[in-house]
Amino acid sequence: MHAITQREPGGPEVLVWTEVPDPEPGPGEILVDVAATAVNRADLLQRKGFYPPPAGSSEIIGLECSGTVAALGEGVVGWQVGDEVCALLAGGGYAEKVVVPAGQVLPLPPGVDLVTAAGLPEVAATVWSNVVRTAGLSAGETLLVHGGAGGIGTHAIQVGKALGATVAVTAGSAERLDRCAELGADILLNYKEVAFEDEVKADVILDNMGAKYLGRNVAALNRLGRLVVIGMQGGVTGELNLGALLSKNATVTATSLRYRPTAEKAEIVTDVRERLWPLVASGAVKPITHEVLPIQRAGDAHRLLDEGGVFGKVVLSVRP
Repeated sequence: MHAITQREPGGPEVLVWTEVPDPEPGPGEILVDVAATAVNRADLLQRKGFYPPPAGSSEIIGLECSGTVAALGEGVVGWQVGDEVCALLAGGGYAEKVVVPAGQVLPLPPGVDLVTAAGLPEVAATVWSNVVRTAGLSAGETLLVHGGAGGIGTHAIQVGKALGATVAVTAGSAERLDRCAELGADILLNYKEVAFEDEVKADVILDNMGAKYLGRNVAALNRLGRLVVIGMQGGVTGELNLGALLSKNATVTATSLRYRPTAEKAEIVTDVRERLWPLVASGAVKPITHEVLPIQRAGDAHRLLDEGGVFGKVVLSVRP
């Protein structure tokens, strides 16, 4: 098969389309003929050498894909060769074929085409596991989403609204905030112009900035608020005022989806299928695709994310 590989860490130019050995499914695994994959910020970090895959996982970049079941490993039930699926991966998505633990495979949501579905598994599993399973967002609460225009942000806005929450978002321009409003965001905060902690008090905060926003996020929490940190774009080391946290009986949680054990990922994927997929089928939550590029232009796709301005997901089409 062919896949995007790199001989060394570096810029987008190190990504090349080359021939590599075909993967073979082991017990409990499914081999997928990949139709499309999608670009995540974690992919950019891996390309630069800062985010290695878990031990035993494919070195090929790519945390999600869509495609067709090509073969079943020993013991796999509930799937058949030819089924159209999408999947959450620990790696390997930028390729013509990928092996996936069966518990991380999902049917296509009704009404979503094969290529578009490639951009769903990572954001769906990330948002659902953190906003719903970890933070327990409830109807009537306020959810603050940092980076509302990104892939995770655009998905989180819609999930929050579908669950009956008031949704606040941060973004860096009026245009991007307007598009967030079209998805249902209620409170629009330009982080270049206002201090978000002065403008909103939230019950749940989904944060991709990490250290840079730590103290400000705590200040923005309501009593019993829950801050969930899923990214470190603003650094890894911050100062936390425990007194402020204690006074609100609030919690701070940091999670990583990629490094969770396979069994935990399977639990999340099952919950996504049972509770989130019906919201996608109804149209309450829609996949947001910024652009579809051929897989051979993976470097250009990485440049798009590096430069900013992407709204939603960038998808890479693998099949012609």
